[in-house]
Amino acid sequence: MKRLLFLAVSIVAIAVVTATLASQHWLLSQAYASEQQPGPVSEQVSLPVAKNAFSSSFSVPSANLSAEERMSFTLGSSLFSKIWVSSPSSTTASDGLGPLFNARSCHSCHIRNGRGRPTTTNDSADAAISMILRLSIPAHTQQQRAMLASGQQSALPEPMYGTQLQGLSVQGIAAEGRIKVRYTELPVSLLAGDKTATISLRMPEYDIKQLSYGPLHPDTGMSARVAPPIIGLGLLEAISEAVILANEDPNDLDNDGISGRVNRVWDMQRQDHSIGRFGWKAGHPTLQQQNASALHADIGISSPMFPSGSGDCTAAQTHCQMLPNGNSAHLDNAEASAQMLDLFTFYTRNLAVPERRNVHTPDVILGEKLFTAIGCQRCHTPAYIIDNGSSKSPVKQTISPYTDLLLHDMGEGLADNRDEFLATGREWRTAPLWGIGLTKSVSGHTQFLHDGRARNLAEAIIWHGGEADASKKLFMQLSPQNRHALISFLESL
Repeated sequence: MKRLLFLAVSIVAIAVVTATLASQHWLLSQAYASEQQPGPVSEQVSLPVAKNAFSSSFSVPSANLSAEERMSFTLGSSLFSKIWVSSPSSTTASDGLGPLFNARSCHSCHIRNGRGRPTTTNDSADAAISMILRLSIPAHTQQQRAMLASGQQSALPEPMYGTQLQGLSVQGIAAEGRIKVRYTELPVSLLAGDKTATISLRMPEYDIKQLSYGPLHPDTGMSARVAPPIIGLGLLEAISEAVILANEDPNDLDNDGISGRVNRVWDMQRQDHSIGRFGWKAGHPTLQQQNASALHADIGISSPMFPSGSGDCTAAQTHCQMLPNGNSAHLDNAEASAQMLDLFTFYTRNLAVPERRNVHTPDVILGEKLFTAIGCQRCHTPAYIIDNGSSKSPVKQTISPYTDLLLHDMGEGLADNRDEFLATGREWRTAPLWGIGLTKSVSGHTQFLHDGRARNLAEAIIWHGGEADASKKLFMQLSPQNRHALISFLESL
């Protein structure tokens, strides 16, 4: 308890500054401007976030927390907003940034705990804080093939640049490069009464400009990922493994065209394989591991789970490896101690899911029926019953995440052609839908899917292919009024 109180005093002192910085994003952009980037920095533009009655909907703690647990939640929130600084620094509880990084705090990516958005060709400032670019290469040697076959590594990193492009860096070292995205508009025809209407989808093409450490490996695979909303994660973790496995049908034995399967990933705490639940391809088995991995790869902050103080610096980046780091004995020889990581996890585990809205309106009621009629619920499983209490006082709770947490082939249109453990380049985990109707209010935009290519929910549905192709086509054949009703249902979630 003394350690918790000591940590509380330290974090509260930091929170006085960081809370202001988190709420005024232009100050954070000024901080980015002072860091090393691979080229001239354009005017730092703050991300648009609507201020309204629902803008804080993703920041509410679970209702069943005790007073002591609410203190832990508040401490975790302060850590989530903390602005990390480079080493060495007088603020030893906050140093260790980078040396290469994408963001200086968790809230920089998960603004108001909501959904990130892609960078644009004319706004380089938000490339590193709204979207990351995963990198990997295929196996070329027997040793590499054996490593992937062991299931202990998700993918093979690009030899020079590692697992993720880092668009920012501390003083004294160059950032790796800058993401550029170009969109091609693709016309699609929809039913509009007795005629057809044309809408446009945008297909992204990614490139990296101003590479600081030489060319990429010629076989490098890239996968753009925007930050997902982080509500309800503890409830997803509470879904029993048996229930998830019961929904598997990898060989489509029921002939419904759906062949979901779990991703088998490496659990670093158990040192064994587990089913994946978190991440766009279900690449992490637990929320703790997901958080520790993001701290390390996105911000360059070490923890007992990822102890390297050099972040995502590769062995080939020798100067990066030699720079000072914040690993400290009083922080478990890391930059974020085990206790700090526990608080991060407690916070992200206990962000409540907002209540639905407009559930009794005719459009929403009709839209829910259509959602089921065209088969969306076969992957977006509406509800589960979980145990959400202590061993002494077990509590049964019904949750409605609209996901089966399984991998599905989503077709060539959404393929990133990058494997992650068992997930192929065409497979993605079914994204939870709860809270999706509040995206505009919380995050200030309506851009969806793993890379934010869809500009609204209708586009997101029409991008579905593979196992979801039949449902997508049925959606496109609905009357405009029925399509509107189905979208209204999604917006009520």
